[in-house]
Parts: sequence; C-alpha cells; structure tokens
Amino acid sequence: MTGFKFNTRAGWNRLLLAVTSLATLLGTFSAQADIAGISRLGGTPNFALTAREGYISVADGGSVYSWGYSDGGINSGNNMQLPGPTLIVREGAQVQVRLFNDLPTAAGNVSIVFPGQDVRSCRRADLDVNGSCLDGTLSGVTGNLTQEAQAGGDVFYTFTAAQPGTYQYHSGTQSDLQVEMGLYGTLIVRPASWSAVNTIAYNHPDSAYDREYLYLLSEIDIDIHQAAEAQANGPGPIVMPSGAYQSEYWLMNGRAGPDTMAGDGTDFLPYQPYGSLTRMHPGEKLLVRVVGAGREMHPFHTHGNHVRLLARDGRMLLTAPDPSNNATRLAGPLLFTIPSVPGGTADGIFEWTGKDLGWDMYGHVVPADPTLDPVPCVDNDGDGYDDDGLNGNDWEWCADHGVPIPVTLPSLSSMAFGGFYSGSPFLGALGSLPPGEGGLNPNAGFAYMWHSHTERELVNNDVFPGGMMTMLIVEAPNVTIND
Repeated sequence: MTGFKFNTRAGWNRLLLAVTSLATLLGTFSAQADIAGISRLGGTPNFALTAREGYISVADGGSVYSWGYSDGGINSGNNMQLPGPTLIVREGAQVQVRLFNDLPTAAGNVSIVFPGQDVRSCRRADLDVNGSCLDGTLSGVTGNLTQEAQAGGDVFYTFTAAQPGTYQYHSGTQSDLQVEMGLYGTLIVRPASWSAVNTIAYNHPDSAYDREYLYLLSEIDIDIHQAAEAQANGPGPIVMPSGAYQSEYWLMNGRAGPDTMAGDGTDFLPYQPYGSLTRMHPGEKLLVRVVGAGREMHPFHTHGNHVRLLARDGRMLLTAPDPSNNATRLAGPLLFTIPSVPGGTADGIFEWTGKDLGWDMYGHVVPADPTLDPVPCVDNDGDGYDDDGLNGNDWEWCADHGVPIPVTLPSLSSMAFGGFYSGSPFLGALGSLPPGEGGLNPNAGFAYMWHSHTERELVNNDVFPGGMMTMLIVEAPNVTIND
C-alpha cells in the first residue's frame, strides 16, 4: 500500500455512503447532547492509551497512513484513532494516563504533553496516597519536553485537573512529525458542580449550555505521511521530506467533509470515530469547543449567528469584579469567525432564535379574526418570544407571527434544489420535491454550513466540496434530538 490512494469510483461511493449515513442520522439517530469520548467523572480517572499506526480514510476515496492514540493498553487490540480519544474528567480529579508505544521501531520514542496541566511522570507504584509522584521515581526515558515511552515500552503521567475548560494533548516527541501523523486529542475538564441537570462549562452561571459539540481542526501533508510509511519498516529514525509544508487535506474531528456529517462510530470510518454534524432547537444554548491541533491557523466560521466567545485555553474571558457584589460578566467578543490557532482552544456560546427574520418561521396564517387563530403566538414573560413550550411555536418572535415570507417562490420546474432543502421554507414543514431531489433534511430543519473561512481548506486534494466543513441543522421543537 502507499500513503495515499485514490480511485474515482471509490470516491463517489464514499460520498454516497456519507449521504446515506446523514439521512439515517437525521431520521432515526439521537444526536449526542454530550461530546463523545471516554468520560471518567467519578473517583480517580485512569486512562490507558497506546500509540499505533493505521490508515485513515479521506472522503475522495483515498486512505492515508497515519499514527494515532488508541483507547486501551498494548494488548487491547483496539484500533488507533484520529484524533485520539477525547478524555473527559472532573475538576479537581487526579488524572492518571499510562501510554504504551506500539509504533514501528523506526518511529522512535513517543510521549504526551498536556498543555495547561502540571504533569509529572512516574511509575504507578510510586504514587503517594494523594496520587502525586514521589521524588526521583520517573518512568520512561527523558525527552526534550517530557518523559517518553521507548518502542514496546510505556510511560506514566499524572496531573490534577485544576481548572475546568477545553484543552488538547499531543505528542511531545519530534512534534513536527508525530503531531502531523495524528498523535493528538482533546481533554475536557468539567466543573466540579457539573451534572446532567447543571450543564455548565465553567464555574460561572453564564457558561450554562443545553448541548455541546467539539470541533478539533487539523490538516494533512501527504508527502510527510508517504515518507513515514516508506521508512516505517526500516531501522529509523524516520526522516521528514525537505521543503515547506503543503497540506492537501483539512480535517474536522479527524474527518474530511462530507464524512464529517456521518454519525459517531459509523462503520465505514473505523479509525475516525467522531463526527461533527451539529443539531439544536431554537432558543437552545450551544457550547462550541474549538481545538487547533495542527500547525496552521483555521478561521472557523459559523453561519446563522455569531458566537459569544466564552474562554480561550481553558480560561474564561470576564470583566473585573463589580465592587458592589464581586460579580463578573462575560467579556469575550461576539465573533462570526473563531480564529483557531495552533495549540490553542476556544469555547463559545451559540444561539439561534426566530428574532429579526422578518417573517413567520413556522409559516402560520392568521385568520381575519385573530381571536380564531388556532396557534397564537403568546409572549407570557414579556421578552417578545413565545417560549413557554405549550403550543409548538417555541422561540417564534411574536412580532413576526403570521407575517408571510417576503418572496414568491418560483415554480418547481424553475428551482434548483439543494440536498438540505425540505421542499418548504418553513421550520418543520415538508413540501413538494421532484423525484430524487433533497433527502438530507427529513425533519425540515434550517441548515447552515459551518466551515473554515479559508477557501483552500474546503477541498479534498483540490476537489471541492470537502475539507473542513460540516452542517448546523436547527430542528423544529417537536423533533427529538437527544434526551
């Protein structure tokens, strides 16, 4: 096998698989309210990861030789995955991570660094009663940034998850090669008071959210992956090709679009378990976690509304305390594009409502006598919305109730139909579609593309569309997403 393979027929088959998976996901699958990963919120969270080789798939039908962390010890038999498992722990927990090196000998040592954490490395037997390393009991071998696991060996890390937030982890050994090859992942630290009914990102009431999604952004330079594959069975060390980096693929949660819209754990992507299709109801608060795992900056653009930036690198952006009550307020800007920098993370809150559309998003027709309106817009709390959840008009802007859409749609024979068009411009309403058209929006949601704002990152090896893109779908209130 070579580091990159492409077959035109395979590329079209992959596109059809992604489309079929998406339609199934929207029609029958409950999306994750919480981020997929390894959640260890009780006791002492112990993780075992193994660095392994494998082949990831790209959406044009190619496969790319890569390295990644797998969940489990060296004898677990689990596939490497890209990105590595998302590790979810609770604030204050003493986290313990054992890393095994199952990479080819030519790859050399491997390690993990945890930016934002005070990490020590020692043998499990040399932890004191508080879970801290005893002096002088290092495990592995000493590297430039941290202790490293030799080929066939292991190394043990421990740290206290002192601050809630979104962090990344990655190899600290020859990072220019090993991070490019896929040795990276996300660490999420939940606040100590977090629960299923108290979903907060930080220890602040304004960080509350209804749903959360992760967008880990990275890229692939085919030349480096091919060079690593060609040298993998040799004595090593692996030598990177000379010249500047030149990425051909841009990934979101380890996948290139349209594979990004397939569900978590889909069968045809066994080495890339995490999807990024985003779903919500009107009025919900969406926690957006963005991680820059590669070497390039990526402008992550959200259609539909701005994002209120909540935190960077696991630290909230707040005003100074009010002298009268010591309270703080969110100080992060409203952004239509989140700059995702290499090695950095950003958290934000995204909301979507019917306000300021200028027309009735549900397509209600108000009779001449408004007292006979079968579904009136009722603003019970004076905020302008029908948001009591009683009549299915959730988050309708009452000033627009019954206002017609300000355009006249052409006849079906004069329209071009996108895959996400439901046949109707109204939320939750299906309409006529020609045979074979549409089909990606069986619940008649409002679909918005979320993507890199750099055009060259919306391709798969120069073929558009693809790359760093997914979809947000705002679903009608009566559609069950997850509970």
